[in-house]
Amino acid sequence: MPSAHRPTRIGMIVPSSNTCLEPQSYRILGDREDVTIHFTRIPVTRIALDDSSDKQFDSAIMREAAALLATADVDVIAWNGTSGSWLGAAHDEALVREITEATGIPATTSTLAYLEAFKTFGTERIGMFTPYTGDVNQAVIESYAREGLMTVDHRHLDLINNESFARVTDAEMLPGSLELAAANPDALIYLCTNLYGANITAEVEETTGVPVLDSVAVTLWHCLKLAGAPLLAPRWGRLLAELPR
Repeated sequence: MPSAHRPTRIGMIVPSSNTCLEPQSYRILGDREDVTIHFTRIPVTRIALDDSSDKQFDSAIMREAAALLATADVDVIAWNGTSGSWLGAAHDEALVREITEATGIPATTSTLAYLEAFKTFGTERIGMFTPYTGDVNQAVIESYAREGLMTVDHRHLDLINNESFARVTDAEMLPGSLELAAANPDALIYLCTNLYGANITAEVEETTGVPVLDSVAVTLWHCLKLAGAPLLAPRWGRLLAELPR
């Protein structure tokens, strides 16, 4: 007979051209055996502010992907993409309601994970680093402002092709990260689940004293929180290793 005991299972809906979040999520978990992650992909290849880009994030596509993950008896489902940060929190809130209504499984998104982290840690002023274009950054800034968040400074790499984001190196991210930290935000965020920001989180925190929140780490943190599992090691962001106050 199969055992009644199993690890916590996290289901993640992944942009098809994302090559970062799967290996990075398991790298963050390290040698933990109490959690497993299970992925399904949807077609996403470019990030821009136009109808063809927005259609990649249609809720019907997300529901189909969530239904597949539900067959693996996962404990939580996450849309592991940051589209809600420019489409608006209401977009993702509606999406998770649809997923939970269709599957009976708690759900979140990278955007909602960030908003939960900001609320949990009292974050009101952020510095933001993205691989996106300037207009996407501006849309995010305006969306965050509606949630009561101030972006004190930001950097963008002007990339559109989603696959290219994962090829941004640590050396390319570090100078802009240090400049953003100099503005003394409550937290520096790496906004994109196809960007290896978690690689330099510990270095930036140690060098500047500013807390860092990376999209891959934040999404995993919120999934663990929803599933009632232990949180993350401090090296992936010291805030994410703390229990909610």
